[in-house]
Amino acid sequence: MPVIRNSRRAMLAGAAIALLAPAATSAQSAPEADGFTLEEIIVTATRRSEPLQSVPVAVSVVDGDYVQRNNLNNIRDIANIIPTLNFRTAASNKDQALFIRGLGTVSTSPGVEPTISTVIDGVVLARQGQATLDLLDIERIEVLRGPQGTLFGKNASGGVVNIVGRAPTEDFKAYVDAGWFGGGDERRLRAGVSGALSPDKARASLTALWGRYDGNVTNLFNGRTVNGYERAGARAKLELLPTDDLRVMLIADFMHATATPPQGVVTRTFLTAYPTNNVTNFPAFAAALGPVVASADNRQINSNFDTRVRDDNGGLSAQIDWHVGDHDLTAISAWRRWENTQFQDQDRLPRALAGLPQQHDRGDLSFDQFSQEIRLASPKGNLVDYIVGLYYMRAENEERYRRDTTVVSGTGSTVHTGIADYGVTNDNYSVFGEATVNMADDVRAIAGFRLVKDDLRYDFKRVSTSAVPVPGIQVGFTSSGSTNPTDYANRLGLQYDLSDAAMAYATWSRGYKGPAYNIAFSMLPQDTGALKGETSNAYEAGLKSRFLEGRLQVNLAAFLSRFKDYQVNFFDTYNGSPVTRLINAGRVSTRGIEADLSARPIANLTLAAVAARIEARIDEFTCPAGTSASCQVNGRPLPFSPDWKTDLRANYTIPLDDSWTVDLATNYSWQSKVQYSINQTPDTIQPAYGLWNASIGFESGDGLRVTLLARNIADTHYSTQLNTFGSGVVRFVPRDDRRYFGANIRREF
Repeated sequence: MPVIRNSRRAMLAGAAIALLAPAATSAQSAPEADGFTLEEIIVTATRRSEPLQSVPVAVSVVDGDYVQRNNLNNIRDIANIIPTLNFRTAASNKDQALFIRGLGTVSTSPGVEPTISTVIDGVVLARQGQATLDLLDIERIEVLRGPQGTLFGKNASGGVVNIVGRAPTEDFKAYVDAGWFGGGDERRLRAGVSGALSPDKARASLTALWGRYDGNVTNLFNGRTVNGYERAGARAKLELLPTDDLRVMLIADFMHATATPPQGVVTRTFLTAYPTNNVTNFPAFAAALGPVVASADNRQINSNFDTRVRDDNGGLSAQIDWHVGDHDLTAISAWRRWENTQFQDQDRLPRALAGLPQQHDRGDLSFDQFSQEIRLASPKGNLVDYIVGLYYMRAENEERYRRDTTVVSGTGSTVHTGIADYGVTNDNYSVFGEATVNMADDVRAIAGFRLVKDDLRYDFKRVSTSAVPVPGIQVGFTSSGSTNPTDYANRLGLQYDLSDAAMAYATWSRGYKGPAYNIAFSMLPQDTGALKGETSNAYEAGLKSRFLEGRLQVNLAAFLSRFKDYQVNFFDTYNGSPVTRLINAGRVSTRGIEADLSARPIANLTLAAVAARIEARIDEFTCPAGTSASCQVNGRPLPFSPDWKTDLRANYTIPLDDSWTVDLATNYSWQSKVQYSINQTPDTIQPAYGLWNASIGFESGDGLRVTLLARNIADTHYSTQLNTFGSGVVRFVPRDDRRYFGANIRREF
C-alpha cells in the first residue's frame, strides 16, 4: 500500500478523534474498579515519586505491560507511539540515536555526548548506542521533553528517556512468556521470578529473555535472509531492607546480541543535488548491483561481505535510600561496560570493478563508565521543598576502525588498508539542586541550577598502506587534544493550581551539552579543534487537567527552544571521498504544541490521542571552512523531525464471566514527511506515512493470557533512515515494513 500523502486531511481527522480520545503515551492498564475513572499515573520526573498531573514537566508515559503485550522490544519501537520522540536507525546500534522535539545527536563520534539522556533505574548512559538494549523487566518508560539538566544532568539538554524497572515483590510471583511473530519468523521467550528471601528484610527478582528474528531483507549473493537479530540477556535485583529507614537495591544485568543489518538497501542509483536539483545517474553501479533493482520499497541486496554486529552490554549498580530524620538521602554507584564489533560493506556490491572500488570495514569498540550520584531530598509541604546533589562520571572509550579498499585497474587489483586507533576519556563533575517555593496553597515557584565541569581528552592515529588518498581512505594522520570548560544549566518557573483538577505551569530553562571532538576513521586535520558546548534557552507553558470525575484527562504544552552552537554532522567531500564532519552548526530552534488526551466514555473503554505539531528549523547555519557542499540551508528543517506526528488508540475490556476477559486494542500512528539529512538533499526525504496495529487478548483469572496481534495492517512501507552514498541512496528497513501477525502466550504463577 502506498504511504499516506494527504497530510493535512489526515491530521484534521486525527484532531477530531483526539477530542474523544487517550494519550497513547499514557500508561494504560486495567480500568479502575468502577470501570470509568482513569488510573492515576506516578512518575519520577522530578526525582520524587509524584502524580503525573502534578509535575510541571511535559512527560509521556508508556506502561511496561503495554510494552510486553504489543511486542515493543526497545526504544526504537516506543518511538513509533510517542509523537515527540524519534529514532535514528543505522547499520550498527553503535550509530543509533534518539530525538525529542526535533533535537538529537547525529554523530557516531565517541567525543560527543548525546543530546537526549537515557537513564535506566537511575543510571545515566554516557553513549547513545548503549540505549539500544532490549527492554527487560520494565515497569514504565517516562519521556521527559525539553531540557532536564538541573536534575538529570550530564547529557539531558534536549530531554530524557527515563526507564524504570520493576522492583522485587514481597509475594512470590513467576511467569513464562513466549511469542511467535511472522514477517521473518521472530521468536521470543521471557521468564521471571520474584519474591521475598527473608520476611521484611530481603527480596529478589530474576528475569531473562531470548529472542531471534531471521530478518526481512534477502541477500541475492548467497540467498541468505538478513536484517535480523539474536539476543539473550538477564537482569537480577536484590532489595535489602535492614531497617525501616534504609533500603539498598543491587542490580546486575547483561545482554548479548548479534544482528545482521545491511549497510542499507539501495533505493536509487542516482543523486539529486541540493539546491540545484541536478540529477546525476550512475548506470555502472546500477548494472553491477543487478539482479537487485533499486526502488522505494526494495528489500534486496547483493553483497559479498556479511554486514553484521556483535554487542555485549551490561553493568552493576547499587542504590541506597536512607531516610535521615525527615530527609531522604539517595546514593547511586554504577559501573557499565559495553563492547561492540561491526562489519560493514560500504560498496554494497558483489565484487570490485573498475571505477567501483570495494570497501569492507571492521570497527571494534570497548567502553567503560563509572558514575556516582548523591542526592538529598527535603520533606514535601514546607515553605521550600528541595533536592540537592553531587554527580561524577568517568567514561573511557577505545576504538579501532579498519577499512580495506580494493581498487581495480587495467593491470589488476590492489588492496589498500587504513587503520585508525583512537581513545576518548571524559570526566564529568557537577553540583546541582532544584527548589520549589510554596508561596501559597495554589501557587509555587521553581528554581533549579547545575554547575558542570567537563574534562575531555582524546588521542588519534591513522595509518595507511598508501602514501596518497585512495577511495574511502585518507592518508596517515596523528592528533590529540583536550578541553576542560565549566558551564551551567538552570530552570525557573511558576506553577498555579487552577482548581483541584487542573494545574498550569510556565518554565524557562537553559540547557547545556558539553564540548565535543569529531573522532572518527576519516578525521581530518582541519577538524581537530574542540567544538563549543551546545547551549539553549527553552520556554514552555503547560496545562494538566482532569474532568468529569476523572473520566477525561487533557494535558497540553507549548514550547520554544533556541539553540546556539548546535552540534551536528555535516556530509562533505575531501580528497575525492565522502567524509562526515562534526560541526557547530550555528543557531537552530524548535517550537510547537503538544496535546495528550485520555478518556473513558463508557465502562471499560479507554480512548487516547496524542498529537504534536513541531517546527524544528535551522535559523542561522555556520558553514564549515573548506566545504564543497551547499550551505544554503537556513530556514530548512532539522533532520529526523516531522512537522506533524500523532498516535490514536482505543482499548476495550469485555468481561466474559467470573474468570475470563477479552481485551480489544487498536492504534494508528501517523507522521508527516521528514528530512533525514541536514544537507537537505531531496533524496533523503521520507514521505508521510501511517501505521495501523491491532490486538485481541484473552485473559483468565488464574494467570493465563493469550494475545493475538497484527502489525502494519495496511502493509505500508517506509524507511527509518535514508542515506546518500557515492552512487545513490540507501534506506534502512524497519521490522514492521510489511504486514505481519503474531501470537503471545503468558502464564503467571
